[in-house]
Order: sequence, then structure tokens, then C-alpha cells
Amino acid sequence: MKEIWMRTDVPDDRSVRKKLMISGLENGIRTFIIRSEDKGFSSLGKAELIVNDKLTLIGSISGRIVNITSPEDQNDAMELCGKTDVIVVNACDWSVIPLENLIAASSGRTKILACVPSVEDAKLCMNILEKGTDGIVISVNDPKDVKNIVKNAVITEDVSLTAIKIESVRNIQTGDRVCIDTCSVMIPGEGMLIGSQSSCLFLVQSESEENGYVSARPFRVNAGAVHAYIKIDDGTRYLSELKAGDDVLIVGKDGRTRTASVGRCKTEVRPMLLVTAVNGKKEYTTILQNAETVKLVTPTGSVSVNELKKGDEVLVHLTEGGRHFGMAVSEKIKES
Repeated sequence: MKEIWMRTDVPDDRSVRKKLMISGLENGIRTFIIRSEDKGFSSLGKAELIVNDKLTLIGSISGRIVNITSPEDQNDAMELCGKTDVIVVNACDWSVIPLENLIAASSGRTKILACVPSVEDAKLCMNILEKGTDGIVISVNDPKDVKNIVKNAVITEDVSLTAIKIESVRNIQTGDRVCIDTCSVMIPGEGMLIGSQSSCLFLVQSESEENGYVSARPFRVNAGAVHAYIKIDDGTRYLSELKAGDDVLIVGKDGRTRTASVGRCKTEVRPMLLVTAVNGKKEYTTILQNAETVKLVTPTGSVSVNELKKGDEVLVHLTEGGRHFGMAVSEKIKES
């Protein structure tokens, strides 16, 4: 996830600055650049407040706001790379080249954040030189504009999904199963990528479809056994590690992704099924609860694990290599 900050220091009207911060908090922003006289805004909600003191940023980090209007301004900004924690770039004529040069010059030594007044500018700066800036700083005068930028500019990478065929489904011993209840609502076709091998994660659908016996719970994914991997934005984790407040990746049947916060995880002893699928000569597995509400996403919809049979196609995310403490490694690892 890219960082998202917000400037509330620009408008002269203090009431507007306050409304901007309230709007930012309501849309999940937690870092604000403020005027020194607005330190009292800390009572509005839990947030990191960074004071703009004549373009020097004062707070938990060291930084500078740099207005770039000329090649000389760009050169001055590049001189700061490696000497400060963060550079907030305000490219007044919105030239892409200065940001490209700063990203290249920083080489990870200094975070580069770009002030953006619109969704289009936010998306642009997050993709400059493929890597993009380390984040954006929303800089608007109308509190109503904040929601639109946050909603449309928060970028998580799409994932590739492949249809592979079920080989077998069989009962195994009862085990500890994890239900992930999120703070977000999902729709049919959305869920999470779960699997026993990091090289193949199955798209397990949320409980977003009605059932004759229980109500839909579209905030929930009945994810599987505690040992399984779950894909997050920058790697994988074990289901057993998740807790309230953690970020998880929601994936749609089209491969598009978004993040959600975990509200709670429920681990309970339940009857389990071993699901085996094949892709060519490679065999992959995942272990899920034996319940009709647990579904895998297919190219045409979804199917309950109780109805899975040999030859059915399900959507998975295939990768190369293995994992060591959730991090991708290139060594040869065989998981079975």
C-alpha cells in the first residue's frame, strides 16, 4: 500500500482546515500536514500531525515541502535525497519529469510523496517509472473531494487468476479452522486467496450469497485451516497469525484487488475437507471446512465445497518459488 497523507495547512480559513481534517479522518487518512496553530486538531481523532514550519516538516519524521517550478528547484530537491526522511513535492505545473528524477535519485533513501489535487494526478504519480512515488499527499480545498481521491486512487496490484481442475475432494480429520470477519462488505465473486502451498492459492469466496439455512455474511471469508497461507498486499501470511486490525487482500474474480481490515478472526474445531487440484502435472491442495456455505470461485460463478467434483474448474493464483516467513525466496522448495 502506498502512503496517503493530507495537507490541511493550505486554506487560510481555519474552519475549512478543520473540515478538511475531519473529512480526511472519516476516509481513513491518519497523517496530516498542519499549521502550528492547528495543533489542537489532535482532539478530532487519532492521527499523526506534522507541522509545516516554512516548508520544513516537524514531527515524528524530518522532511521538506519542495515547490518545483524550475530546473533549479528540481536540483535543490535532489540535493535533499538521503539527507531527510521525506520530500513532499508540490509540482506547480505538474511536470512528470521532476518526479521521475527524484524517484531515481532517492533510490529508497528518502521517501518521495507528491501533492495531488485530483484522482488523475494521484494515479499518475503512483505509477511514474513503474515504481511510482512512495505515496501521495492530498491537497484540496473542498472536503468533498477527499473521498473521491481516496476511493479511486488507492492502488493495490491486480493478481492473475488461472482456472485449474479439481482432482479430488475427501474428508479428513477435524481441525482448527479460521473465519476472517472483515470491516468491509464483499459481493459474490469476491473473496481471499488461500492455499496449503504458496505457489497455488485458491480464491475462496466470501459468505455473500444467501443460503436456505443461514443468512448471508458478506463481511466474512471462511478461510480454512490454521496452517494455510493467505495472500496479503506484499506477500503471504499464515491464517493463524491474523488478528484484529491487520490488513487483508480482497480479490475479485477479475483479479482486481482492494484491502480490508480484519475485525476479528474466529478459530474453531470443525470437520475438514482436503481439496486437490491439478494444473498439468502439478498438484495443489487446500483444506477447507466441510460446510455448504464454503465456496470456491469458478470462471462462471461459485461452487460449494460440498458439490465439488473431479473435473470442475476453480480459480487460483499461481506463482513460482516458495516462502520463508511469508517472504518469497528463489530456492527450490517442494510443498505437498
